[in-house]
Amino acid sequence: MLAQIDWSRPWYDAVRPAFERLQLDDEAFVAAFNRNAASLALRNHRDLPITFVPQESLPEGTAYEAFISATGGVPTRDNLHDFFNGLVWQTFPAIKRQLNALQAAQIEAAGGVGQSRGAARDAATIFDENAALLVVRASSAGRELVDELRAHCWDAALFEKRGMFGRDAQVWLFGHALMEKLVAPRKAITAHTRVVFADDAYFALSPDAQRAWIDERVAAELADSALTTSSFTPLPVLGVPGWWPEQDAAFYADTSVFRPKRVAP
Repeated sequence: MLAQIDWSRPWYDAVRPAFERLQLDDEAFVAAFNRNAASLALRNHRDLPITFVPQESLPEGTAYEAFISATGGVPTRDNLHDFFNGLVWQTFPAIKRQLNALQAAQIEAAGGVGQSRGAARDAATIFDENAALLVVRASSAGRELVDELRAHCWDAALFEKRGMFGRDAQVWLFGHALMEKLVAPRKAITAHTRVVFADDAYFALSPDAQRAWIDERVAAELADSALTTSSFTPLPVLGVPGWWPEQDAAFYADTSVFRPKRVAP
């Protein structure tokens, strides 16, 4: 199963160090997850140790998020979806902790799992499953890039400004379902992207220090302000400059993927 993952792909840069720390010699990854979680002292928002437990540990009728909140146990199946979820817990633990707190609070406020997830829980689930974090230098050029992305000016943002990526803008994948989809990359795969503005000092940090900065900053933002689906902007992942070959003007002219902004009637 894990042999399907091409770790040379740039979209796995975020979680590659967590994978390498596991030092897997077979595909029994849950035990390695728990060793690494213990070494990192991972804890949930109730200060319970995070452990990775069999899916069968989740009682029937109990919401997955509520179970993690109440026990610290993360139900984990032997599949790529849950494998990437575990790597994200080991990469951005503060963000995962805050998302779980938001989800659990919504479930509790609703008196349990209902037919409707609610706006905040829906947004938290989208973040958890399909988010990318776009870290942009807080400058006039950086803000222009973000404005163009939000306006779906794909050629201007991703082709004409491709030189900004790496130097003034970085894309870090967070959503574990998004990572799973990209095992078999397709041009149409699109992330729900959250913009994070950073000062010059961030871009001088090492990659590990950048991960820690992102984890702390985004978790604090989630704690301080409401999360809604309007917090995201779409980004076709293979359009990130340098993430796919032959990204010429024609590549971004494909309106079946790089769709124009929908105009409200």
